[in-house]
Amino acid sequence: MADRPSLIGRFTPELEQIVVELGHKPFRGRQLAKWIYEKAAKSFDEMPDLPKALRDQLAEQYVVSPLYLSQHKTSSDQVEKLLVHNGDEQVYECVLLPYKDRVSCCISSQVGCPMGCTFCATGMGGFDRNLTAGEITAQYLWLQGLTPRRISHVVFMGMGEPLLNLNEVVTALKILHEEVGLSYRHLTVSTVGLVPQIRELATHQLPIHLALSLHSPHDDVRSRLMPVNNKWDVAETWAAMKDYHKATGRKVTIEYLLINELNDTADQAQSLAKLIQGTPCVVNLIPFNWVDTGNGFQRPSRERVRAFRALLESHGVNVTERVERGHDIAAACGQLAGQHQGRFARRNPSSQLTVIP
Repeated sequence: MADRPSLIGRFTPELEQIVVELGHKPFRGRQLAKWIYEKAAKSFDEMPDLPKALRDQLAEQYVVSPLYLSQHKTSSDQVEKLLVHNGDEQVYECVLLPYKDRVSCCISSQVGCPMGCTFCATGMGGFDRNLTAGEITAQYLWLQGLTPRRISHVVFMGMGEPLLNLNEVVTALKILHEEVGLSYRHLTVSTVGLVPQIRELATHQLPIHLALSLHSPHDDVRSRLMPVNNKWDVAETWAAMKDYHKATGRKVTIEYLLINELNDTADQAQSLAKLIQGTPCVVNLIPFNWVDTGNGFQRPSRERVRAFRALLESHGVNVTERVERGHDIAAACGQLAGQHQGRFARRNPSSQLTVIP
């Protein structure tokens, strides 16, 4: 781990206090914040309008970013994936996703994941720890440094369950809005469906998007895919999502991974349409990006995907299909970390425990 604390993750008033304690005027803290959050500077040498004496003082006691780069891959479709760590080789991932009309990124909230979803590459590696707000925010800033275009959209859909790390995730969301200048409406948090934390997140009244990884409206199928369903079933989870919508006024998203002949059936499409009827939402279909989890899951054919979508749309459901990017660089969550030769999660995947509060 770094022997000096990082400045990323601190709000401007905290940075002002640091420079005042070093004997400088508060406005230097505001300059420092702009270099860190608006210009994505990685070192104090990149901040020429700060006095050299201040830069030297800061460098003695702090680092700008807590991240170390382990691997950087660029795909044929210009997706860029970073494998980063904090000096301990406990790696986690973040991905830059350029589109014609915007630039998005996908960031992690934990090192590994304890939720044990049976289709997920991250879950195969087990769980190590939560990330701090600074470590979360630093992923965005590293990715911003890779492109001259502004990263305007951020999704918390990388490694980990964001709502198991709710306090740090909320702080990171506030930093991205207040310090980096992103719109809350361009920030999306994805959850497997932790009901108490969904309700707690609603109390923060942040106008962000909340996405639920549902993957089946049938409890028997969803429990096979996601152990969390044994704690909070589909009905209870969806009730929490509806209450989140009522509390925040934000349309919710359902992430639906399509697995061949498991959850892509006509009866599940019908049940899903009935479940969400009356609640403003969008269903985002994600054909399974094959990972060998030992469960024999397969990607559905295009015909099955089209049939599932058509059934939903016949019931008036707003449906999108995720644009798949970065296959040639293992851009799916957890795939690149799983290939890393250093330590990933300390726990043996074969003895994985699902952590549910």
